[in-house]
Amino acid sequence: MEGTVEHVRLDIPDEQIDWRAKGFWRPGPPIGAAAFAAARPNLFGGDFTWPVLVARRTALERNIATLADFARMYGLAFAPHGKTTMAPKLFQAQFDAGAWAISAATANQVLAYRRFGVPRVLLANELLDPVALGWIADELDRDPGFDFLCYADSAATVRRAAETMAARTRTRPLRILVELGFPGGRTGCRTPDAALDVARAVAAAPGLEPAGAAGYEGGLATGAQVRGLMRRLSEVAGRMRGEGLVDGPPIVSAGGSAWFDIVADELGGRTDIRAVLRSGSYIAHDDGLYRDSSPFARSGAPDPLIPALEIWAQVTSVPEKRLAIVAMGRREVNSDAGPPVARTLRRRGGETQDASGAEVVRLNDHHAYLRTPGGLRPEPGDLVSFGISHPCTVFDHWQFIPIVEDDHTVTDVLRTYF
Repeated sequence: MEGTVEHVRLDIPDEQIDWRAKGFWRPGPPIGAAAFAAARPNLFGGDFTWPVLVARRTALERNIATLADFARMYGLAFAPHGKTTMAPKLFQAQFDAGAWAISAATANQVLAYRRFGVPRVLLANELLDPVALGWIADELDRDPGFDFLCYADSAATVRRAAETMAARTRTRPLRILVELGFPGGRTGCRTPDAALDVARAVAAAPGLEPAGAAGYEGGLATGAQVRGLMRRLSEVAGRMRGEGLVDGPPIVSAGGSAWFDIVADELGGRTDIRAVLRSGSYIAHDDGLYRDSSPFARSGAPDPLIPALEIWAQVTSVPEKRLAIVAMGRREVNSDAGPPVARTLRRRGGETQDASGAEVVRLNDHHAYLRTPGGLRPEPGDLVSFGISHPCTVFDHWQFIPIVEDDHTVTDVLRTYF
């Protein structure tokens, strides 16, 4: 199996920032993102309006390095999940840190990745759309350097893929990872025996090639359950190799951002498989879901991952004692895994105050109800920064995200492609 992709240089457009860029204040002519960042504007200097989501450069760089080092230490290939950010500048940083591939969740994401020149894509999903399948078949033949893997968990999925491949002129097969799930979970065969049946069907289908097994452990509640799934994945991969369904060590892929320690413990450092980790949310970490569930947090050691995202919003009304209305709602911030987490209050003169005792108790489309403690007395016009919980569902609210230094000087701009 191929190793780390060397010297990846993605094709990242220098998009124009104009009046359509939420959070940026550009009533005049457009400006390229590179030129905008080169001017090093400060977040509070007049080039932005509120709310605006920003990403801290130091935190992003530390998080990328931390998981890259973790994967190397445990002998894992790393295919970070690009669906979290859909930001090619961050994909580039992940490749620079040693990523083996970028994982995707949908065919449209694969299309975007290829637009940027991502050379290896792991689609962590079943793919049944014949239009997308046909395009991928053509892309494999067009570019000998392109490597692609996707899932199958049923004979029906295998048939759809085989029908598409058989109808096209092709020289390279579609490589399939058999997906193993668990009862009550999401996708995936429910038993190793069922997974072996799918693997055999893949091997017998023209134009398809079994490459290994994959699973997603994020829906499991305990470490023991995660270990059980990893061992069943290993069993499936071993039986595939024993039956001659794969050449060489099969791929075994797993790993979100909550249980990657157990995935590494069970799969890492082995020569009988090619273990591939797929964590994604780690890159931004957060102040909620992953702050509490990160393997580093469970270990009791200081967490090397740092929340990278913060959203700044303005207080527009203080209609009651200990209640402030902040102009930030569901159109700007997520709440699927908990509400935004108040961090800092910034007065109009620039002085700051710890706001961690305040609590978002309700969100409308563009308003947050902030319950404030007695010692915090926000006024209309003040700014409040918030952390978020679950980064996967906040990046997609923003097309442009300023990258800031610790003093909130903007040094780069992320463009997302959801």
